[in-house]
Amino acid sequence: KPGGPSSWACPLAPVGVGSGLVFPSVSSAPFFSPPAAAGAAASRAVWWRKAAVVGEASAREGGGWKMAAAIATAGALLWGWLWNERFWLPANVTWADLERGEAGDGELYPRASHLLAVLPLAAGLHALRKVFERFVAKPCAIHLGVQNNKTRRVQPNAILEKVFTSITMYPDTRRLEGLSKQLDWDVRKIQRWFRHRRNQDKPSNLKKFCESMWRFTFYISIFFYGLRLLWSSPWLWDTRQCWYNYPFQPIISSLYYYYIMQLAFYWSLMFSQFTDIKRKDFLVMFVHHVAAVGLISFSFLNNMVRVGTLVLCLHDASDFWLEVAKLANYAKYQRLCDSTFMLFSAIFIVTRMGIFPVYILNSTLFESWEIIGPYQSWWVFNGLLVTLQVLHIIWSYFILRVVRKALARGKVLKDDRSDVESSSDEEDTTSNSKKGIHSTSSNGSNRINGHISSGQ
Repeated sequence: KPGGPSSWACPLAPVGVGSGLVFPSVSSAPFFSPPAAAGAAASRAVWWRKAAVVGEASAREGGGWKMAAAIATAGALLWGWLWNERFWLPANVTWADLERGEAGDGELYPRASHLLAVLPLAAGLHALRKVFERFVAKPCAIHLGVQNNKTRRVQPNAILEKVFTSITMYPDTRRLEGLSKQLDWDVRKIQRWFRHRRNQDKPSNLKKFCESMWRFTFYISIFFYGLRLLWSSPWLWDTRQCWYNYPFQPIISSLYYYYIMQLAFYWSLMFSQFTDIKRKDFLVMFVHHVAAVGLISFSFLNNMVRVGTLVLCLHDASDFWLEVAKLANYAKYQRLCDSTFMLFSAIFIVTRMGIFPVYILNSTLFESWEIIGPYQSWWVFNGLLVTLQVLHIIWSYFILRVVRKALARGKVLKDDRSDVESSSDEEDTTSNSKKGIHSTSSNGSNRINGHISSGQ
């Protein structure tokens, strides 16, 4: 429009003047790189406002763009709320201040636009995983004698299949008796059919070995890469360094890649969980992956990357030991499985129940309060970390239960989340006497947070 932006009649201009809602400028939205800082700060014009003005003008002229104007207006309001400086940043700090912050050679400030690289990177990791499992993990599994023990397919039966897929995979006594009369089958035979049908969908040890080997390879690689980077970082040895001069803390490119790679991996886990081995803790682990993605993204956006790298490296310290125990279990190296699981348990308890609250939470809750003071996203970030610690307590309880039972029985229980169920008549008798005619797995345990705990 002739006259430039200053002459536009913008109905949105008064909004936010006294309400605490401020429309983001080109320099205030971290998705964009501003032109000259002074000009950007002075203009206070973003493309959402322009879209709203153009949409309203079109509505006046043609009457056919009212919906577009409403959507653009809502978008402007949402955008202003999403990047509200008072939520993301400490008092007296703006996005424009971060734009003017000086970063040295090989350094950068985290920006929301950097997160756009995560999804294609996650897709690349998923493709790399498929190649790794086929050409690296599978030959290793075959060399170690891991069997591709596929279960035989059950006798086709339309009535039982309908009950299995539409009603229940674990029919109770009353339903079993009804099916017995309807099909003129013995109850024991129907039980056996349902057990074999459940086993039919379960993966082989070979597939589980390949999945665990991929996770082991990533976990151990990213742990030592992160440890090498943090070893020379001052905030590893003095956590108060995480908050000095915050949020004006540019990060080196290697730390940026470490952070983005971790985020991409959790994205890939979240999506591949729908095609991976289906386990009993599917929902728990899915929520865990969503929480991990949210926490990593949130800490990146408000530039809490320093303390975020400490959290990531601390969690990686125990994860790869669990995968070693699972690999040894699938390959039937029982002693190695037992010893590595005990080592995993010790590292998990020390890092999650000792170092994390004393070293990390103390810094995010108390040292940061003293140095920078609380603000809105500070409360959210610490709330997420406290929630994570609650999960640590729950998981530690289940792990200690497994350790106690393992010491009593002389070996670690196997992974029951996806193991093939026993088909012996003896198991049927035991199961019936304890739980009616509800079928259970042979070891009667439930898998919690990636390992095992006795549920009975």
